[in-house]
Formats: sequence, structure tokens, C-alpha cells
Amino acid sequence: QVQLVESGGGLVQAGGSLGLSCTVSGRTVAIYNMAWFRQAPGKEREFLTAIRWNSGYTYYADSVKGRFTISRDNAKNAVYLQMDSLKPEDTAVYYCAARSSPVYSLNYPKGYDYWGQGTQVTVTS
Repeated sequence: QVQLVESGGGLVQAGGSLGLSCTVSGRTVAIYNMAWFRQAPGKEREFLTAIRWNSGYTYYADSVKGRFTISRDNAKNAVYLQMDSLKPEDTAVYYCAARSSPVYSLNYPKGYDYWGQGTQVTVTS
């Protein structure tokens, strides 16, 4: 089992920056990759970015490429999401997720085995 806990959400003005953290505990050796998703009210859960647990290779959705940065610190068992140039449309609950194997597409939420509780990010205009 793997447990994920997000932190760092909050309120920020458009154009500002915010950093999220995801602390990972449990059987981390089983993790293939970590990812960040978000879900706005009335919308489907959206893939943002992912990172391979061992290699650190990263992937980004076009909607956040160049503005968001994912990173990890394996020694601290943590994954981070740095968000810059935030827009009001970035307002959502942000989730970190982990999966054990790449059976499904990287951006497919149901392919992830473990989820954090989510943290709210609100961007004001």
C-alpha cells in the first residue's frame, strides 16, 4: 500500500505562483510513476503532469507546459508541483496520484492505484 498526502494549496492572484507537495509513504518500491491531476467543479479529472519514480523523466499536458514543473525527491519520498503564471482557470482541487504499472495511458485517471485527499487551489483575477 502507498499513502499520499498533499499540501500547499491556497489562494493566489492571477499571475502568481504556488507550490504543492505530495508526501509519499508505504511501499514506495512499487511505484512506477507519480502524477498530478486536478478537478474543477462540474468537470472531469484532468491530467497535468507525471514523473517516473526511478528515472525522473517528466511528462506534461499541453495546458500546463511551460508554467508548471513537477519534481521529486526520492530521499524525502516527496513529489512537488511548482505552478507559475497562474490563471483563474487553474482553480481546482489538485490531486497527486501514484501507479504501480503502466497498463493504461499516462493521463488516464483510472489507471492510478493511489490518490491523495486533494488540496484546493483558487486563483483570483
